[in-house]
Amino acid sequence: MSENPPRSRRPAPRKHSRLRPANGRTTGRTDGAAAAPPPPAAPPADGAGSIVHAAVYRDGRRIATPDSLADTYRRLHEQPDSMAWIGLQRPTEGELLSLAEEFGLHELAVEDALEAHQRPKLERYGDTLFVVLRAARYLDAPEEVDFGELHVFVGPDFVITVRHGAAPDLSAVRRRMEATPELLALGPEAVLYAILDAVVDGYAPVVAGVQNDIDEIETEVFSGDPAVSRRIYELAREMVEFQRATRPLVGMLHGLMAGFAKYGTDDELQRYLRDVADHVTHTSERVDGFRSALTDILQVNATLVTQQQNAEMRALAEAGFEQNEEIKKISSWAAILFAPTLVGTIYGMNFDAMPELHWTFGYPFAILLMAAVCTSLYFVFKRRDWL
Repeated sequence: MSENPPRSRRPAPRKHSRLRPANGRTTGRTDGAAAAPPPPAAPPADGAGSIVHAAVYRDGRRIATPDSLADTYRRLHEQPDSMAWIGLQRPTEGELLSLAEEFGLHELAVEDALEAHQRPKLERYGDTLFVVLRAARYLDAPEEVDFGELHVFVGPDFVITVRHGAAPDLSAVRRRMEATPELLALGPEAVLYAILDAVVDGYAPVVAGVQNDIDEIETEVFSGDPAVSRRIYELAREMVEFQRATRPLVGMLHGLMAGFAKYGTDDELQRYLRDVADHVTHTSERVDGFRSALTDILQVNATLVTQQQNAEMRALAEAGFEQNEEIKKISSWAAILFAPTLVGTIYGMNFDAMPELHWTFGYPFAILLMAAVCTSLYFVFKRRDWL
């Protein structure tokens, strides 16, 4: 980052081959404020709702609040040594092409801002910085982490923010900067610092919410809640996204700090950015710890689930063994009782040609036969531990 260069050092805007504005014109700036500027490219009417806020500042104080991109360009041309801060949310291609034509934004950066879903990064195109940030916020009701994406273009006299998602709340950043005009007077670099600080500060509630979720998960794991595995998995996936948001930011801030001397960054901004870098490093370490903790909790939960399943299988096996013992007893007594039933059934048949029908010892013989068979079966089953 560098201090705001004088307006005369600003390069002429580039013409883009792949993202050429529809009117095919390029707009340059001339030295001095009195010269009438050429007509700026107006954004399409259907994209007016994408402009969240636009303002022009000089010496840290707001001097204009344009209601369109065209009006912003005009006010910036009319006011020497001024700075434009334009906030957009999910802009149209026409709006970004208009900004690219006016401020000379690189076509690759414009494509990234259009497509979104970019990894956090910092790239320099001439005297313009292009920064991609992943903001996060914790949603209490569903106990989830919601991620947003923010693209920031920082030039000699402009800051353009392109937001994809609800986070972060840049209106709070703007109010904070306007409340400290001495900081805002440091130029676009100060605005970039404030945005970085807001994104990083937004990680603190997320860290606190995730820590609370992990504490609850640990309680649920040891209480045997069967739904805890799904919650662990979902939170682990959120921590992967959180890592993707915070890890690159550490390198980005160290890269900015490495260019302090080269680009003549203000000493006060250097201190602020070092503080932001410290917070990012701390947050990144906490997120790494969360992911490790969730991995350990998932392993402990898997072990507990396995132990519970083994206990249930053992209980089922014991129940099955006891059931088999009862079945053997019932089968043994059924066999014992079947023998006299068989003999009694034969002697209960009603016909004259029945053996030993008129035998004097027929009845005692039948009784003894039934007793002998039952006793024999009893001892056989008893020896085999069925009774």
